[in-house]
Amino acid sequence: MANGCEHPAACHTGEAPILASATKKGRFWLLIEHAGPWAAELEESRLPDAIHRLISRARALDIRPQLIRRPGRREAVTGPLHVYVAASAVDHPWLAEGFVERPDDLDLGALVHGVVPESCILVNEPMYLVCTHGRHNACCARLGLPLARFLDENLPGEVWETTHVGGDRYAANLVCLPHGLYYGSMSQAAAIAAANAYRHGEVVLDRFRGRAGIPEPLQAAEHFVRTHTGEISVGGVAVESSRSVDDSTICVVRCTTRRGTSRFRVVVEPTVCTAPCGSICADGIPTYRLAELSELTPVLT
Repeated sequence: MANGCEHPAACHTGEAPILASATKKGRFWLLIEHAGPWAAELEESRLPDAIHRLISRARALDIRPQLIRRPGRREAVTGPLHVYVAASAVDHPWLAEGFVERPDDLDLGALVHGVVPESCILVNEPMYLVCTHGRHNACCARLGLPLARFLDENLPGEVWETTHVGGDRYAANLVCLPHGLYYGSMSQAAAIAAANAYRHGEVVLDRFRGRAGIPEPLQAAEHFVRTHTGEISVGGVAVESSRSVDDSTICVVRCTTRRGTSRFRVVVEPTVCTAPCGSICADGIPTYRLAELSELTPVLT
């Protein structure tokens, strides 16, 4: 039985803060086509032993495994195992596709070193994942399924339903690969805007959760620099260094624009926001506040 949705309504409409909530476990990805059914957890799903072993190997290497299927498609997939692998935590993120006769032979070790496994071929088009994992949480199916169908109609061949991506409270969730960009509280209009922006190498700050694979305070620092500078290119903003002092995280963030490169000292602190939907939604929503943002003076040599 699917878990019910008990989240504040504001989480699903975009009224609640959503920044810095992308998963830290998305540096590398293993996507396995499996039409379903999907159990609440991957390890509980009815999968061949070889696929369970593949998932276990992925987790041991800190690769994020996901089951995927085409929107609206539930018939069993036959033939070699269809997989995608992606590296988000490299200088030039990439996505590759493979058809594997023996899952045990898929070289996941190459993936974590940023190398495309021999059995896979690079893919030039982006991939859009929409979480529709109703067995994990009902709102993911209720909100994700219609969004996946809509995106598939507008971006045929590039959209997949997927299992839990993290952050059920922000359904409908959208992940853009290979960069691992997370969006939440997605309406159809917001989702197509985010997808189109990604095709042009840009992010949309509205409902942008952050980049997977980096700690949440660093996601927050990047977000505040983007808001301050207006820089929206995917690779235009990145944390160069960080350190923690008590509850604060102090970052040096690089921002590269057409005019040159600037660096900012950014201090973020955890906080809790009360959802703007009355006493029934009194549970606090964890987020981050900006404590300091100042441009660093370049050192002349």
